[in-house]
Amino acid sequence: MTIRISDDVARAVHAGQPVLALESTIITHGLPHPRNLAVAREAEQQVRDAGVVPATVGVVDGQAVVGLSDDELERLATDSSVVKLSSRDLPIAAALGLSGGTTVAATAHLAYMAGIEVFSTGGLGGVHRGASQTFDESADLPALAECPIVLVSAGVKSILDIGATLERLETLSIPVVGYRTTAYPGFYVADSGFRIDYAVQTPAQIAEMAAARDAIGLSSAILVANPVPVADELDQTLHDTTLTAALAEADAKGVHGHDITPFLLDYLQRATHGESLEANLAVYRGNVALGAQIAVAIAERHAADD
Repeated sequence: MTIRISDDVARAVHAGQPVLALESTIITHGLPHPRNLAVAREAEQQVRDAGVVPATVGVVDGQAVVGLSDDELERLATDSSVVKLSSRDLPIAAALGLSGGTTVAATAHLAYMAGIEVFSTGGLGGVHRGASQTFDESADLPALAECPIVLVSAGVKSILDIGATLERLETLSIPVVGYRTTAYPGFYVADSGFRIDYAVQTPAQIAEMAAARDAIGLSSAILVANPVPVADELDQTLHDTTLTAALAEADAKGVHGHDITPFLLDYLQRATHGESLEANLAVYRGNVALGAQIAVAIAERHAADD
């Protein structure tokens, strides 16, 4: 598979300017049209306004693209034939000439290959409920154990087994820090009920962590858990009751594996009359904002070291 890096992204990476990677499954599979395209464009503009170069990652006709053009964003947002591509799917997409949105695992890998050090997403994949029987675990976790990037997310998606996911992150030696909190967020909600050991207060501290990781040769990502603002979170009771109903519906319909996440997220959106979608967007905007700040801090640290 060839990787095409946009001119803007290539110039910024070469010059040591801050660059922020953005995934494309939120465009292709995470949001309904036309909201998906509007959000993709809004996120890129938000990054530019922060003095950072956006690099939305996707696959177009079998070619990985780091820094999608606006026309390519529109194509991925409107073409119903696009597929969801994790790391393992990239060579298949190359051989078959497929177009698709890249997951956290695939985006992190391609961004790192392009020299980008920071990546913002919404919620991370993880261990699914019932995984002790199904072995259903997102490819995001092992991929991030091998990709030294800084990833900003609002924790893992609350439809997952959050406790088991945190255990797997520990096993995989992936550092997890909360941004100004030790309450681990649950995507739609600011506090999942689980705690993590460490919090950071500034983007500069995250840049310091990344430098220390690189200096000692660790190969894993650093996960920054950035909670949705409490004012924007989904009501906890509504979240819990709706998720219980969604899980029961998925079980009744035999939905599992690759299809379970989009099924549950769609159920929550419909059952909450769009409230979960608005929480999702608040999550994404917050993570994009923090990711841009971290990208600036890392670029400033590199410049100071030169």
